[in-house]
Formats: sequence, C-alpha cells, structure tokens
Amino acid sequence: MKTSLIIVESPAKVKTIKKFLNSSYKVEASMGHIRDLPKSQLGIDIEKDFEPKYITIRGKGEITEKLRKEAKICDRVFLATDPDREGEAISWHLSNILNLEGKRVSRIEFNEITKTAVTTALKNPRELNYNIIDAQQARRVLDRLVGYKISPLLWKKVKKGLSAGRVQSVAVRLICDREDEIRAFIPKEYWLLIAKLSDPDSKKNFTAKFFGKGNEKIEIPNESEMSRILEELKDAIYTVGKIKKGEKKRNSPNPFITSTLQQEAYRRLGFTTKRTMVVAQQLYEGVDVKGEGTVGLVTYIRTDSIRVSEEAKADTAKYIVDRYGKNYLGNETKQNKSGKKIQDAHEAIRPSSVFREPEIIKDSLDRDQYRLYKLIWERFVASQMKAAVFDTVTADIEANGYIFKAHGSVMRFAGFMSLYKEESDGKDEDEEISLPDLTEGKNVKLKKLDYNQHFTEPPLRYTEATIVKALEEKGIGRPSTYAPIISTVLARGYVTRDKKFLIPTDLGDKVTSILKEFFTDIVDVEFTANMENKLDEIEEGEKEWVQVIREFYQPFEKTLHSAEEKVGKIKVQDEVSDVICELCGRNMVYKQGRYGKFLACPGFPDCRNTKAIVENTGISCPKCSGEIIVRKTKKGRKFFGCSRYPECSFVSWDEPIAERCPECGSFMVKKFTKKGLEHKCTNEACGFKKAGDKKVE
Repeated sequence: MKTSLIIVESPAKVKTIKKFLNSSYKVEASMGHIRDLPKSQLGIDIEKDFEPKYITIRGKGEITEKLRKEAKICDRVFLATDPDREGEAISWHLSNILNLEGKRVSRIEFNEITKTAVTTALKNPRELNYNIIDAQQARRVLDRLVGYKISPLLWKKVKKGLSAGRVQSVAVRLICDREDEIRAFIPKEYWLLIAKLSDPDSKKNFTAKFFGKGNEKIEIPNESEMSRILEELKDAIYTVGKIKKGEKKRNSPNPFITSTLQQEAYRRLGFTTKRTMVVAQQLYEGVDVKGEGTVGLVTYIRTDSIRVSEEAKADTAKYIVDRYGKNYLGNETKQNKSGKKIQDAHEAIRPSSVFREPEIIKDSLDRDQYRLYKLIWERFVASQMKAAVFDTVTADIEANGYIFKAHGSVMRFAGFMSLYKEESDGKDEDEEISLPDLTEGKNVKLKKLDYNQHFTEPPLRYTEATIVKALEEKGIGRPSTYAPIISTVLARGYVTRDKKFLIPTDLGDKVTSILKEFFTDIVDVEFTANMENKLDEIEEGEKEWVQVIREFYQPFEKTLHSAEEKVGKIKVQDEVSDVICELCGRNMVYKQGRYGKFLACPGFPDCRNTKAIVENTGISCPKCSGEIIVRKTKKGRKFFGCSRYPECSFVSWDEPIAERCPECGSFMVKKFTKKGLEHKCTNEACGFKKAGDKKVE
C-alpha cells in the first residue's frame, strides 16, 4: 500500500490530524524550525549578495534523521507547516534538509485543523511559493544584519548583554517618546458646570452640561470665570429650548485578527499578549473534547484579515436565526479599516464550528482556554449580527442666555449587543440615559448647580494592549511579531511594567537616544512601516529580495562606521532601592540578570552582596515561624516558599491563605478551577474546600 508522510510543526497537531486520516498517512512533527542562521556568527555572506548560511539547529539532529528516514520509505511527502510566511520558509528548509529532491513533494495548508479542512488541503496540494519564502528570508536577513551589527556597538558603548532589533527598537522608541510627552506635559486648568434639574410634571430628575451661549461653545478656564457665570445664573429660569431627536446605530464589531484579539483579551481577561498567544495556539492545534476526541477549536491565530469563508457565514447565519430570530441576522460587509496591504490568504480568527458553543465544551477546557474560546466565539457570532439601534434625544436648556445640553439615549434594538459588548478602556459610550418627556418652552426646576475644577491630563502610558494597537495601526511588524516584541523589550530591561503600564528604563532611554541620533532609519516609524511594505512586495513578486537588502545595507554600513567613531562610553544609572545592604550600609540598586531583576550592592567590587527581590504575602509559614514569600524558578514560574529557606523547606505551587482548614487544621491554598476560585485544604485525606472570596469570570 502506498503511504504518504505529512509533516507539521507541533506534536499537538499530529494528534489532531491523525484522527482524521487512515493508516496510509503518517503524521510527524518538525518541532518548529529545523534549521536557521547560526547564533555564534553573522551567518550572512555580505560579499556574495547577502547569501545566508543555514545550519541545523542544535538539538534537532535526531528529529531531522527521523523525518529523513520516514520520508525515504514514503511515496509522497506533504509539507503542512503553518499557513504564513514563516511556515512556508520552514517547509522550504524541510525540503532541503531532508533531501526530498525526486520525491513527490507538495505544500498543503489549512486555516483550521478540522477533518474538512485537512482532507480538502490534501486534495489541493501546490508547489512551494518562492516569493513567500524570499519575503521571509529577506525579513530574517534584515533582522540579523541590524541585530548583529548594532548589538556589538551597544555592548562596547553601553554595557554587555544588550541587543537592538529592527522592530523591537521602534516599539521601545514609541514607549520612550510617550514618556517624553508625559514629562513635557503642562496641565491646563478648566472647570465643568452641570445643572441638576427636575421635570415638574413627572418629577423625574436629569442632568444637563454647560455648553455656552447660542451656538458658541464656551470653555470655563478658571475660578473667577466660573464665579462670574454662576453670578449671572442667579435666579435664572431654566427653560427647554430646541429638542433634537434622532437615531444612533452601533455596528457589530469585526471578527478578531491577531492584534484585536490580544487587545481585547488584555482588557477583558487580563491576559498578556504572550499568554493570549499560548492559549490561542492550544485552541488552534487541538483540544481533547469529550465525545469528539482531539479537535482544533479555532482557525489560524496569526492573521490580519477579517475575511470569513462562505461556509462559516452560512453556518453562523443558521445559528443566529435559530437562536435569536431572523431580524438579528446582519447583512453588513466587513471591511478592513487599515490602509495597509492585508495578507488575505487567511481568514479572521473564528471558531472552527459555530455550533460548538462555549458552554457545551466548558468541561473539556481549562480556565484560560474556556475564557479565551468564549471571547473568540462571542465576538465572531456578534460580527455576523445586526447593529444595535438607540433612540437619542438632545435638549437645549436655556438660562439667562446660557445654554446647557441634556443628552438621552435609549436602546430600541439590541442587535449584536444581546450577545457581545466591546470593552472600551472604561468608557461606556452606549450607557442608557433616559430623559423625561420634555417639550420646547417648558420650564424645568433647578435643584443644584455642580461645578468642579479639573486639569487636562497627559497622554496615558502604553499598556500591552495599546502598544499592540499602535504597532498595528502604524504598520510596524506583523501578527506573529507583536507578542515576541513585548516579551523581548521587557526581558532586555529596556522597558519595565508598572502595574499595567509600560515605562522605559534609563537603559531604554539611553539606547533609544543612541539609535535616534546615529541610526535614524532603524527607529523611524515610517521607514520601518515602508520596509514592511517592501516585504509584502517581495511576496507578491514585485521586488527582488536581494535588491531590497542591498538598498538598506549600503547606507546602514556607513552609519555604523560613523557611530563607532562618534559614540562615547555611556553610563547607565541603576535604579536605587530602599533596601539597605546589611554588609556595608549602602542603598542597594536594581540589576537585570539572566533570570530577571535582583538587588545588588553598588559598592562592587568591594562589597559583593546580592539578594533576590522579595515579594511578601503576609502569610505565616505553616511549618515554622517564617513568612511565605513569592519565589520564581529559573524559567520564571512562580511558586511560594518560606523566607527562612534553606532552614525551612516549605514550598507550594499554589498560593497559601491565612485561614486554616476548619476540618483538620491543615493549611489551605487558593485554587482556580473551572467553577471559579476555591479555597482548598492541602491534606488530601481531608479534601475540604469552599468557594473563594473573589468572583471569577
């Protein structure tokens, strides 16, 4: 019997795909990239038209040999790596390293890991697309040239261990520029005046905001101007003036693309971009669903297209009509808002089957998977529904020549909002406000005038959600790069996270200043966005990748030589802590090490004292008189241990709580389950548990 080998990237996909196919198909995983540029050297021969030197990635020899043997005994090989540039490049590398010349080798791709998608892909194989491969190769070479040429300069002039990246440097610049705006911001005073009114007939209260006089809007800049206006409003009669009634529609949102999924998961679920992509990848590759086996629950998660297949639209239309009624079914055609080129080979992020409701499969998912799947499912179904409709009314309230405006808005038709409501950074634009039945010329009663002093506020610092939005809007990077960019700038110590905000460190400021002065193009937003467009043009066959690299490198090389000569040694100030070194009495400073931040004495080398940054919990150790503190493994995983370690060996992966078990007296911990937060006894023989003190969505 003839056999075929299908090569995918991850073992999770292997398990999912095997379920759909018969024994004539073998499915193996390459475990991601199998060859790449060497880490120890540039790996690009600049003299030979930037020819890359690829090597087998360390540790991948065994996998390579296994795939080579499997390919040798199979009649046909299908390269089924991810359906994007990187996936196309991995397929090309596999074809080369496995010596597949002469074999029947085909490239297949599927946007979702379902039986229909996989079998359809096998019926429609294609050749490798060398334009896509060239575009990815150009990106890799560009990033290597920037990283491996500028980073040694930073090591020499600033400190060891630094790196510069073509895209990450722009992200750091955006964060630094925002901080500069905040530092330079000068608050401007203004006052707000609100009339609290009552309709004498219905006795219903409502509010109206001060507007100005006639059609002229008046700003109230200071207290004296406020006092003057209040004086003129003494004993004023408040009369209803012009009334304007209307209708406002709020259109259903687009289905998720990578950037909007990351933003909404951050706002609603508190997920970092990295956490979002890890969980989304699990949903895409396949989850063991009760009664179905392993199945891919969502479509490909790295996309900037909002296109939806006709089959998915038809299924969703049926679902909406059956569940909500025909009048809820939308007919708007979704459009990408961005003016940049969209890689439309993919669909938007959507459930692989709209009929697989979140509640139906909740017991098969862990907490993160359920919450993210629910978000994706609801957003997609909502995207196919009709707009919400509000009846609006605006009434002018006249008082001694001044105008106050009262606004009302009442939902007439819920549309998509019966299922899904977008988060908007704390602002609720569609909050219902009902006004009394007002008529022009009617007098209303003033109950109180409220006035308050305010000051304009500086722009907000970026959060993970807003920096992703900024990068996407400016055309910086692509869907697969947003999460790694944020992880890298945090890991390198260029940016720190304070609660939810991203703040540049002194190191980030200094490195950005060097790049802005000597490598203007590298940190220029427009230049970087234009480079992304050139990569798109390579993919479309409109440009040669070597020519694009050559045009970039020639001026870049001259700038590099100039910077080597002109940049002096730069001192980066360490952030001082309030922790006193017990050996010499100095205030310890924060340092960035291989495994994150730690405290060190600034008296080095005379004093070599260092210590971990301790995060206290306020919980007493159940074994001794110490306190439970938060610790981290070398890989960054959080756990809880005694402050008296190594004298006390107490450790726990779960966070202990102060309360003891009422049944057996053992210590209890917090556990997040599918039902929410629980407080659970650690004594397995006891098994006591109760609902936690915090609501869990």
